Amino acid sequence: MAITSLTHFKIIFVFFILFTLLTPQAVADCEAESANTCNNKQKALSLKVIAIFTILVSSIIGVTLPLVTRSVPALSPENDLFIIVKCFAAGIILGTGFMHVLPDSFDMLWSDCLKEKPWHQFPFSGLVAMFSAIITMMVDSLATSVYTKRGRTEIIPAENSPAAGGDQEMGGVVNFGHFHGHHHHHHPENKTEEGQDSQLLRYRVVAMVLELGIVVHSVVIGLGMGASNNTCTIKGLIAALCFHQMFEGMGLGGCILQAQYKFLKKAIMVFFFSVTTPFGIALGIALSTTYREKSPSALITVGLLNASSAGLLIYMALVDLLSADFMSPRLQGSINLQLKSYLAVFLGAAGMSLMAKWA
Repeated sequence: MAITSLTHFKIIFVFFILFTLLTPQAVADCEAESANTCNNKQKALSLKVIAIFTILVSSIIGVTLPLVTRSVPALSPENDLFIIVKCFAAGIILGTGFMHVLPDSFDMLWSDCLKEKPWHQFPFSGLVAMFSAIITMMVDSLATSVYTKRGRTEIIPAENSPAAGGDQEMGGVVNFGHFHGHHHHHHPENKTEEGQDSQLLRYRVVAMVLELGIVVHSVVIGLGMGASNNTCTIKGLIAALCFHQMFEGMGLGGCILQAQYKFLKKAIMVFFFSVTTPFGIALGIALSTTYREKSPSALITVGLLNASSAGLLIYMALVDLLSADFMSPRLQGSINLQLKSYLAVFLGAAGMSLMAKWA
């Protein structure tokens, strides 16, 4: 049910972009393409087709890597290396929010192509990012509460419990222990099961909300590349976005792995992550005759979407990924593992910050 809702949101989001960006709202100087020698529509189209396939492959490799290597002992969730790699990927997501998405939003909403009033008189990017983070926290909290309450009100037969080989699915398949006899009898194994199921529920909510933020961001950056005819910019973007999508996919793939979804739900989440940037590029190519990066409608729409995506990614990286791991008993019990994980976070964030020079 949760995956279906997420799918519906993505469809609505795509139609929102199409509707807004096609709205005729123009300032001639800003909509006109610059006389840059790098502007070559024919060559740019060839590069964009190459970008669609290379970024698609990179995205698939990144998001599936944690899923296919779970059988490798060194990369299993129980191993320290998995935590370190996950922290590295979380640093990349944090760097994406702070160094790529948020600065782009400020640049767009403070563009000279927008009216002085109100866009140059108020930091709308910061406001939207802040409220996006708060709304993400609200969705995160409410989704967890709803599914926890649903799980606790349903008594699952023994044959459907995880111990008996039944599938663990969100809402009705989350087993919070069986109630036998009087309510004041608390069995230790029931408490352990409840703790494990609560943690599994958190992993699932985190995976869905994180994918939502990444999908919004991925469509936006793909749209920008697809609409551009600047071959000098596109060449650098292809390499940068391939690395970006691969490592961002590793972070999402780790969350999907911990969420323990069935194969179908894993496949749906992998599919949406993998195709969103190529889809954005294809959409930008299709709209290249009507879409202008510097038009007021495009600047406002993409700027606000970038700000909301930045707030979501920053919140998810700090609260649901990094804070949850560093405050867990596993890392709190090992200073050595904490230091290695911190180093991984710094490396991930630094690498993505360095990439901001090209993308």
